[in-house]
Amino acid sequence: MDILSIILLLVGFVLLVKGADLFVEGASDLANALRIPAMIVGLTIVAFGTSAPEAAVSITSALSNSNAIAVSNVLGSNVFNLLVVLGITAIIYKVNISSVSLKQDFPVLVISSILLLLFLITSSVISRLEGIILLVLIIIYIAYLILKSRKDNENMDVEEVHLSKQGIVIYIILGLVFIIIGSELVVDAAEVIALSLGMSETLVGLTIVSIGTSLPELITSITAACNKKPDIAVGNALGSCIFNVLFIVGLTTAITPIVTTSVMIADCIIMLGFIIVAYILAYDKHDFNRKDGIILLALYVLYMIFIIIRN
Repeated sequence: MDILSIILLLVGFVLLVKGADLFVEGASDLANALRIPAMIVGLTIVAFGTSAPEAAVSITSALSNSNAIAVSNVLGSNVFNLLVVLGITAIIYKVNISSVSLKQDFPVLVISSILLLLFLITSSVISRLEGIILLVLIIIYIAYLILKSRKDNENMDVEEVHLSKQGIVIYIILGLVFIIIGSELVVDAAEVIALSLGMSETLVGLTIVSIGTSLPELITSITAACNKKPDIAVGNALGSCIFNVLFIVGLTTAITPIVTTSVMIADCIIMLGFIIVAYILAYDKHDFNRKDGIILLALYVLYMIFIIIRN
């Protein structure tokens, strides 16, 4: 086994953990400084930032005219966010789900996913026009969140801001850089180690690489949960899923139309099913508790077994 790969793997995890810590602290202070609810910051800045690896992979694929990977990347990442990120977060710290998330964020994710599914099944290609529609929707959604937060923040209880304005910017940018570099090191090193142990490239791609691009969401949400800031954790997971569907698929399709396949359609249906399961679990008690977290993780294990057998 390559010693260098092991060292890079460890360095990557250190960068991920430290980066997530800086990122969450900076985002939390930003929310307080701007009098914006932590959930809104989680749904926007944190979610978009931690989705940078998925965006980079998908945009690069589109520019090289092989952007079918964009849809698979989005679907796999969203399943991981819903089942593993929310699941582990709930096991660490009980997550209360606000009525706003149940009436707004989950429905937006469901509708976005249904729209993507319709684009997949109604034509052999997701066209540039359909990609532009997705981009317009993410712009409208972000604008709505900003306007709503400005309207609601007058009655908001604000915690003490510990960082200066420059400090907030530095923490967020430095944290994001550490997260992205750390995730790249972990994915690359883990792939080398796995191949040296005899795992096939297909299996590595379906497990280590797909999970690796979602490590920023996972580490950031775990850090937020451990710091008793579950709103950022939930907002991060849901916001990343919405961002993946509307922005990443939208932008890559606007660059180059995506040819649809039966596998894409099946995976999109599976993702939509998991979204509905998570929605039902949250809607029942307005929270994700440890039991719910275990259920979500168990579903991910079954999902991975299905993917491995299918391929």
